[in-house]
Amino acid sequence: MTPVVIRPGAMGLADWRAIYFGAPAALDPACRPAVEAGAATIDAILARNEPVYGINTGFGRLASVRIDARDLAQLQTNLVLSHASGVGEPLPVPIVRLMMALKIASLGQGASGVRFSTLARLQQCLERGLVPIVPAQGSVGASGDLAPLAHLSAALIGHGEIMVEGARVPAAEALASAGLKPLELAPKEGLALLNGTQASTALALAGLFETERVFQAALVTGALATDAAKGSDGPFDPRIHRLRRHQGQSEVAEALRALMAGSAIRASHLVNDERVQDPYCLRCQPQVMGACLDLLRQAAATLETEANGVSDNPLVFANEGDVVSGGNFHAEPVAFAADMIAMALCEIGSLSERRIAMLVDPTLSGLPAFLTPRPGLNSGFMIPQVTAAALVSENKQRAYPASVDSIPTSANQEDHVSMAAHGARRLLPMAENTANVIAIELLAAAQGCDFHAPLTSSEALERVRALLRNRVPHLEDDRLLAPDIAAAAELVRGGRLAEAAALPLPLIARPLSRPGEGRLPTEPVP
Repeated sequence: MTPVVIRPGAMGLADWRAIYFGAPAALDPACRPAVEAGAATIDAILARNEPVYGINTGFGRLASVRIDARDLAQLQTNLVLSHASGVGEPLPVPIVRLMMALKIASLGQGASGVRFSTLARLQQCLERGLVPIVPAQGSVGASGDLAPLAHLSAALIGHGEIMVEGARVPAAEALASAGLKPLELAPKEGLALLNGTQASTALALAGLFETERVFQAALVTGALATDAAKGSDGPFDPRIHRLRRHQGQSEVAEALRALMAGSAIRASHLVNDERVQDPYCLRCQPQVMGACLDLLRQAAATLETEANGVSDNPLVFANEGDVVSGGNFHAEPVAFAADMIAMALCEIGSLSERRIAMLVDPTLSGLPAFLTPRPGLNSGFMIPQVTAAALVSENKQRAYPASVDSIPTSANQEDHVSMAAHGARRLLPMAENTANVIAIELLAAAQGCDFHAPLTSSEALERVRALLRNRVPHLEDDRLLAPDIAAAAELVRGGRLAEAAALPLPLIARPLSRPGEGRLPTEPVP
């Protein structure tokens, strides 16, 4: 994969997407003067013996406690070790890699007061595949993601564990095997490393990138289900959507028209069709999926801004020689973005499940009951629809807004928090649930179209059917369906449906990436 250059403060969503999906990343050395200027500002403040929060004071409620100069290095080490208090399963390696890259981009802007050698050590670990073990739970999203980032920081100073080629290794041993010594923290560096929103932002970005693939797949299966039910493409007429004026709605309608263009199944019922209107799950796809697209793009804009920002505290302004305490660590923007992604995932899955339910109902679809040639003897797609319903309802329960919750911490010094971390952490399992719903719809819609033979769908949708049929045969009699669902879900998660359709389907991130960035649907999936 093409390496990504980490340009602090100037990264596009396409860059973060590439890193998440495994691209190597290297820091742009042009940031070095700004970083060194920030570190020099810290040295100047220490030389003046001024009390400045996080440099020579305690933390949180203990900010009024002055720390003696000979204890400043120990202060930073103690901070990291005491804050490494997370619990739960480790975050996946791609998430932690993204956290590391986000932290590098933040520290590289020179507003955190760390030495360039400290930043370089984090970069060396990323380059050499040394990924700290970071427990998933323990952050309330202010003052930043303290516990997760403390575990990341602890690994740099030789504590905790590091994942090396799939094995958990004691941090000091892993560093030594890579020819690295444990980092010795200078004043403020521990605070700069563990303060910030990089864990929440990494989780939210990962959720966004997985949702993008699920969204595109749902457009493809929605078009295929429309053909399977002999639904109309009339509701996708561009004149309808121009009057509504929502960009996402128009783009979804255009995509659905393109997906169904040239379908012989559609042409077979253009005239003398007794049905006047299709159910909402077919007819209102542009309105629902378009609204999801607009919402996801709003979340993407927030996350792109957050990923390019500096969110630790206090912040260093080298030009003025100032260190100012503020609240950039509060992850409210990330919490809101995560809530928006969660809502969109709910609706994408909900609409898909309604199409599955429509297809298995002979009264609504005109197809054999439960999409089996011999209903009664066979149950066909009866229980896959139940599975889809279960997953949709599970996502509804998970979608309750995390951002409306708060609980005071640190003896009420931190009296309002964002809950961004677990708001973002739920997104990957929600995206997985939705991918499985879309997979079931893919199977059901392809099965429905089989009953219309020798009529075929459009060229784009026939390529998708061929992709599926290379892995999953037509369902003639009942068989174990779990492997079929798993095979279809792999296609959804891998972005293979959009790739097979080979049409310019809407991308969530595209409007926010610089020219030339972003993956076209016809390009290989990382």
